Amino acid sequence: MGAYIFRRLLLMIPTLLGIMVLNFAVIQFLPGGPIEQKLAELEGMGDAFANISGGSADFEIEATGTAATSAYPGAQGIDPKYIEELEIRYGFDKPPLERFLIMMWDYIRFDFGESWSRKISVVDLVLEKMPVSITLGLWSTLIAYCISIPLGIKKAVRDGTSFDTWTSGMIIVAYAVPGFLFAILLIVLFAGGSYFSIFPLRGLTSSNWEQLSPIGKALDYLWHITLPVLASTISAFATLSLLTKNSFLDEIKKQYVVTARAKGLGERRVLYGHVFRNAMLIVISGFPALFISVFFGGSLIIETLFSLDGLGRMGYEATLNRDYPVVFATLYVFSLMGLLVGIITDITYIFIDPRIDFESRG
Repeated sequence: MGAYIFRRLLLMIPTLLGIMVLNFAVIQFLPGGPIEQKLAELEGMGDAFANISGGSADFEIEATGTAATSAYPGAQGIDPKYIEELEIRYGFDKPPLERFLIMMWDYIRFDFGESWSRKISVVDLVLEKMPVSITLGLWSTLIAYCISIPLGIKKAVRDGTSFDTWTSGMIIVAYAVPGFLFAILLIVLFAGGSYFSIFPLRGLTSSNWEQLSPIGKALDYLWHITLPVLASTISAFATLSLLTKNSFLDEIKKQYVVTARAKGLGERRVLYGHVFRNAMLIVISGFPALFISVFFGGSLIIETLFSLDGLGRMGYEATLNRDYPVVFATLYVFSLMGLLVGIITDITYIFIDPRIDFESRG
């Protein structure tokens, strides 16, 4: 097992490098980079040009001819020296290959720099958004497993009955409904939309959260997260239910189950003493991957609907603002964690079923 893990760790290096190279190359061709956005912002600032150029407000007209040859759209009327300062500030005074190598060297040392738009370190920015992602990821995953596993087992035991038919229909509908549409429905029904005003619409806590008792804080927190967690759980719940059912059906038909029943073991003993461990192999081992996918793939629309400032909105805003330190740092960290989760998933397989031996492959 140690040799297998070592090979997987070595394979992570070219995989991560390929992800970063591909995304860095694509970014170079996107219009509207950080310098262009800064120039567009200055274009509407009127007399602010006087402060930039060090001259009068008439500098815009006087310098138009000088800056006309600039490579940046919207640079007319801007002092070329100021554009050079912007290039140095954002690192665009260096060729793309050198910028990429510097960035990767910093990332290897886990130095992610500072956000261009927020003027704080990328690590502090991510930590600031982390509570929302932890809330949605952890609770959504736990609820999905707590509901899906018992439901999937019952569907497998009662396969072909009316219960199985009706629940399958409900699961298919739940899977087909987008999470954001379900979120809107929850808001309309329970958050003061058109019917009931039971749950709050904004944030993770109330304005008086600091003054509440520990129990009051816990209840207030649960009160706020109920609707967004339900909205983000629906698709994972549907997938896990059908996966659990199919896993149990495959195991129930195997010879060792027939033998156990022939020996006179009760149905409950057969189901939970023999079938459960083998059937839950694929379901339980997928827990790390599911949690990471919900944790770091937070729905932008759900976060926006419930005014939750999480990693989803952070990534979207960073992309719009061309905040490359945030974009590439989060891409690097999330890709690294995704690759590590793949290894953790394989290790989980072995813990659940020691018969699995990755070393014997090849």
